[in-house]
Amino acid sequence: MILAAPAGCALPSSPAVAEGQADAGAELPPLPPAAVSGESGAPAPSTAPAAAAAPAAARASDPTIPWIVAGGGSLPEHNQVSIEQDLALAAEILGEVAGRGLVLFAGGPGAAVQVQRGEDEASVGDPVALALADLFAPRGGRGAIYRPTTLAVDGPASADAVKEALRAALAGPGEGPLLLYVAGHGEIGEGPRDNRVDLWAQSALRVGELAELLDEGERPVTVVVTTCFSGGFGELVFAGADPARGPAPTPRCGLFASTWDLEASGCDPNPDRRAQEGYGLHFLHALRGQDRDGAALEGALVDLDGDGRISLLEAHTRARIAGRGLDVPTTTSERWLREAAPAEGPTAALSLPEEEAVIAALARELGLDEPERAADVLAGLEAEIDDAREALADAEAAEDAAYRRAAAALLARWPVADDPWHPDFKDMYDRSKAAIAEHLAADPDYLAYLGARAEVDRWQGRIGDLRGDAARYERLGRAVETRALAGRLAHQGGPAWERYQGLLACERGLPGAPAAAPVLP
Repeated sequence: MILAAPAGCALPSSPAVAEGQADAGAELPPLPPAAVSGESGAPAPSTAPAAAAAPAAARASDPTIPWIVAGGGSLPEHNQVSIEQDLALAAEILGEVAGRGLVLFAGGPGAAVQVQRGEDEASVGDPVALALADLFAPRGGRGAIYRPTTLAVDGPASADAVKEALRAALAGPGEGPLLLYVAGHGEIGEGPRDNRVDLWAQSALRVGELAELLDEGERPVTVVVTTCFSGGFGELVFAGADPARGPAPTPRCGLFASTWDLEASGCDPNPDRRAQEGYGLHFLHALRGQDRDGAALEGALVDLDGDGRISLLEAHTRARIAGRGLDVPTTTSERWLREAAPAEGPTAALSLPEEEAVIAALARELGLDEPERAADVLAGLEAEIDDAREALADAEAAEDAAYRRAAAALLARWPVADDPWHPDFKDMYDRSKAAIAEHLAADPDYLAYLGARAEVDRWQGRIGDLRGDAARYERLGRAVETRALAGRLAHQGGPAWERYQGLLACERGLPGAPAAAPVLP
């Protein structure tokens, strides 16, 4: 089987940098340590023993390993602590049920993890230098602390390392299904096949690449991706992730944090799990029969078929019901239905306990006597989101204009203020720091820029709130649609219906155990 996790999220947002700002230095690196006195929290060097390399290399080339857990960001600032925590929980759960697997994280053993400073921890850095950096080279993570990972890491989670480990694991039939768990940041492409997970060393694993790699394997594979836009990996149901090429030639299925065109929650630098939200948090705890905080759940809330075990799809269903973030989880079986099921026509009665659980829980929670009304409410929320996006675009344009004026006023007096790597920068900064501080405190253009940026933040927050509200209605609406499509496909019957049943059987598998039935080639 294969799982991929978030913590499912797009790259962290920083103050908007509109097109053209690069001319004024927006793409320059942050101020060097010489310009930011007292800066601390740099990534510590790896402390992993060299002796660990050989066993890790052996596991990476082992075609019988039961699972691979991989993730992290493309840069240290994208290695938020919640990703590390989800990977640790995934490795712990999978290790308990399937034995030792492979853990790939960020840059490898000792990789830097971004952790939010606590309220009792004083911020560090020269405020004037940080203000310049924030204006000319905004980026995430400047106020964070970096520490070495506490994960027992076998190797880096670059795209090449992940693909190499997959090729080795898929080289033979193995001793059972393969499980891959990837946590990190997702990016949207021109179409679902072009979506990707960003990995270490600014590399990426694309949907199409993974499909082509899996097409060559023999072992059953289950993919659970919890990044933003992770539903693009639903295209793995097709050969080469291309619907025109027909069904995938190898047995595989997948569960995903969100649809191919929507962001997901997660990737939080706050180490307090109670403050986090994301598909992976719900999914992983549900596999243990727990709520997101680790408290035991009543069995009927997660063991939907009453067999005393919790399947991957049951845990996925719990995330659909309990999630309070942006996530709109989906699966390969849903993707197949939307490709193969008749858009209209007669229907057959069938039992889909997962969809029924979502419909019953969310309809009750949202106060909808008729679950079908979710689509109407969602349409109204989407209209509000569209209006908010227009307002955001206007706010970003105003921010860009204000930035240009503020930058021009600074650079007119201090021409190298936007280039901390210029040989004259340190001397200029030492002589002019007080004057720059006075300028920033009084310049109307800079103050207008700060106000414009706050307005952008306000609209981004409004859109996030609306998307969170819309997510639960969309989950409910998709469950209603999935039930209807499955009924029509059941009435039609034939190979397409058999494949749907095979996908469901795969998704209903247990971590570390073979699916109840193979997905038909």
